[in-house]
Amino acid sequence: MSVDVGENMLFAVPKKGRLYERVLGMLEGMGLHYRRANRLDIANCSNLPVSLVFLPAKDIAYYVGEGQVDLGITGEDIIAEADVKINTLLKLGVGKCRLCVQGPVGKYKSAKELAGKRIVTSFPNLAAKYFAKYDSELSTKTSIKYVSGSVEAAIGLGLADGIVDLVETGTTMRAAGLEVVENIMQSQTVLVSNPNTKHPEMVSKLFKRIQGYIVAKNQCMISYNIPKAALEKAIAITPGHESPTITNLSDESWVSVSALIKVKGAQEIFDALEGVGAKSILTFAIDNCRFPTDFRRSLSGQLNGVLHEDGKEEK
Repeated sequence: MSVDVGENMLFAVPKKGRLYERVLGMLEGMGLHYRRANRLDIANCSNLPVSLVFLPAKDIAYYVGEGQVDLGITGEDIIAEADVKINTLLKLGVGKCRLCVQGPVGKYKSAKELAGKRIVTSFPNLAAKYFAKYDSELSTKTSIKYVSGSVEAAIGLGLADGIVDLVETGTTMRAAGLEVVENIMQSQTVLVSNPNTKHPEMVSKLFKRIQGYIVAKNQCMISYNIPKAALEKAIAITPGHESPTITNLSDESWVSVSALIKVKGAQEIFDALEGVGAKSILTFAIDNCRFPTDFRRSLSGQLNGVLHEDGKEEK
């Protein structure tokens, strides 16, 4: 059984792993309707000329940069390792991690001390580039060996003196008796596009959809009643987007106020509003949204997902 994608735009997403469930939520938030048959890694959307291609996350950068896939979701670390030319459209605020040089606890104070020794990693290109500066300075040749997984076991099994690996929460690293020696780069999941896509209009449409979904997940609506005498103080706490919505109540000395606020920090806003006399304070989730570009830019410092139009704390 095969799937005919015709002239559809191709959108690559991770087929499994820790990001898979979150990406499925994003696809739903973008309004993409599809049914994926068992054992098939391609699914046509029923409501848009888009075909989803389910790929290993490490392959997506290559397919978007050098193949005919138009849009993809993958990690910044994977893009850097692949060293391909693609457009980064949007940081999605998930899968945050660091790519680090790691070694046994207390043994190395800097990555320079590992130059000329054995390094094991799933990121051979990035590791080689990082140690090149030390090799040049010290006239050494660091041995970079590739393994596809369980990198943290390499030192304990005598295969390496140090490793280069991702660090999200630090649990795996500490369990292996390792610590961060130096950070190489920060990474998170991003939306990327093919610079030579034949479907720029559809890429733009899906970009706006996922952007609206990301913004909505970080914002909510707050509604409350406030005495008119305290309205100015309340508005200072909840200025909203362009301005809050104010509605008169049957009691002419009171008004109802609705405004957009960040989800993070909502409880502090509750406390502040209560302190100036607000009552019946409620918040409402936003499923999705569309805002002007200037407003989205103003949110960039507030959101985990940040717009870029250039086109794991510890494990």
